[in-house]
Amino acid sequence: MRKNKVISAEEAIALIRENDVVTTTGFVQSCIPEALHAALEKRFVETGSPRGLTLIMTAGAGDSKGLGTGRLHHDGLLSRVIAANFGRMPKVAKAAQDNLIRGYNLPQGVISQLYRACAAGQPGLFSKVGLKTYVDPRHGGAKVNELTTEDIVKLVEVDGEEWLFYTATKIDVAFIRATSADPSGNLSYEKEALTLDCLAQAMAARNNGGIVIAQVERIVDDGYLLPKDVRVPGILVDCVVVAEPEMHRMNYGVMHDAALAGEIRVPVTGIRRMALNERKIIARRAAFELPPNGVVNLGVGAPEGISSVANEEKITPYITLTTEAGAVGGVLASGSSFGAATNADCIIDQNQMFDFYDGGGLDMTCLGMAECDAAGNVNTSRFGGKLNGCGGFINISQNARTVVFAGTFTAGGLEIAVNDGQVRVVNEGKARKFVTQVQQNTFSGPYAVERSQPVLYVTERCVFQLTPEGLELIEVAPGIDIERDILAHMDFAPVVRNPVPMDPRIFRDEPMELISDLLNLDLKSRVSYDGERNILFVNLEGWYCRVKGDMDELRMTIVEACRKAGQRVNAVINHDGFRLNESLVDDYAGMVQYLQANYYATTTRYATSAFLRLKMEEALNKRGVAPHVFERKEEAQAFVSSTEDKKARKRISPAVASAA
Repeated sequence: MRKNKVISAEEAIALIRENDVVTTTGFVQSCIPEALHAALEKRFVETGSPRGLTLIMTAGAGDSKGLGTGRLHHDGLLSRVIAANFGRMPKVAKAAQDNLIRGYNLPQGVISQLYRACAAGQPGLFSKVGLKTYVDPRHGGAKVNELTTEDIVKLVEVDGEEWLFYTATKIDVAFIRATSADPSGNLSYEKEALTLDCLAQAMAARNNGGIVIAQVERIVDDGYLLPKDVRVPGILVDCVVVAEPEMHRMNYGVMHDAALAGEIRVPVTGIRRMALNERKIIARRAAFELPPNGVVNLGVGAPEGISSVANEEKITPYITLTTEAGAVGGVLASGSSFGAATNADCIIDQNQMFDFYDGGGLDMTCLGMAECDAAGNVNTSRFGGKLNGCGGFINISQNARTVVFAGTFTAGGLEIAVNDGQVRVVNEGKARKFVTQVQQNTFSGPYAVERSQPVLYVTERCVFQLTPEGLELIEVAPGIDIERDILAHMDFAPVVRNPVPMDPRIFRDEPMELISDLLNLDLKSRVSYDGERNILFVNLEGWYCRVKGDMDELRMTIVEACRKAGQRVNAVINHDGFRLNESLVDDYAGMVQYLQANYYATTTRYATSAFLRLKMEEALNKRGVAPHVFERKEEAQAFVSSTEDKKARKRISPAVASAA
């Protein structure tokens, strides 16, 4: 006869010993085993035991006001915390800042993947995530205070490359959560918004000889759960605790939402439009970076607005939004439901999502920024006297193919007005975001430059681009004065070459028709042929080549025009305002080489951007292709004319010689 594993929360918590290592599940405000946290707090307050626990968790699990892991703040209960996020448990964070407990702030994906390493009995995890940030041992090794001295992150070299080795911490107790359990402890997740790392956490504790305590909503009979519906098998579970409904909410703001749980699909056409304020301006500008048919991750704050803009512009079907918590597709939820999605295509475990992210699966991410400096470094983890933690920021920002940081230019009371397509700063924010040096380096600008990672910084009044010289001002909102509204509110001078106006559509309270840009619907109108002069004009002004598919469409459009011409053509390409994803520079040079070998007689290009000219010249020279990239249109056309004159003289010279 199988053992019935259903016991009370008090009985389960009594199994925890002094100095145990405890891990718990939960993501922001969702999927938190609240009954277990409450029972642990109650036992400690009443008995003073268990003491000296180590808490390991990935994302924050609480409401920032004392629920979730915020319940574990009592003096003596914790001696050490290893977490990606401290912001959801401010009293615990304060204890770490005051040197009362030891603490490490590791990247969320690293902790998530370390559960698997623990489960497999491995000593730790090799990863490049965290290099050149505060996690790197050369910059602090993720320690949050002076009391913390043990190194759990090491810098190692493998085949001439730098890696970080994260030491695995063996787990004694795992708090996990599910919807249903049978008496044998088999768990299913039919009413949960996310599955997170419950399986890996359970394996990690079980294989270390520890205990696994599962909080559920209900008990079902043996044999009721279908094998493929069981996400955590009973062999891994020691105790099952049935929680009261209030202690088993889907999240702190929602008791249950069947659409977030994937039980039903609902219409989403009625999503409310955002007002045309600073948040929408930022979201709209960032939406221009969305890759067609690409995979995208959006952070909290200003980036969340992109989902609303995408829906308003009817481009949601052409992108796939994801969350680090495991949601793929659908409409991303916000507020207390952040991390989940309505009408998701599927939900995968959090550690699997980070495998996908770390391997380069994200085409684009848009993340918030608290501080930024001249080198392009960004801080989101520790600022304003608070220890917030990095969350999944480091995994995501270091590995996405394109990174967009989004946020207001200043913070604390910023007020703007938008009238007749012009932006006016009514009240400037009290706190500067563009500072001389960030307080903590959560994203390394120089490391991104080293890896040729495209990075933009989008605000309501301007856009910066990361270059080898640091931040360059590339776009300015209409109505904004560079000296008065931008440079006067920065602690450093950015590179200012030839900034262009931000797209005027962003500042009109009507749809932007972004789908035309995203799907390159106007590409054919950008290519024209002058038969008399045999010149093919390719106007790429303001066009953005985001992904390889964009480049393929451009190549096909040019090839079609050349074939219609019936001869090799003299190509003049306008690259003013043209943007090329940094990861595609070599591919673009390959396309140019192909066109020159097969369709062009001569080629000239012009671009006012010195940075773009340099990049193109480098890439073309590598392939042995004469670059001929000029600064102005007149220079390019003069080059074509002089080349044609030379060819004409060559054709005439034999006849002249014979006449003589």
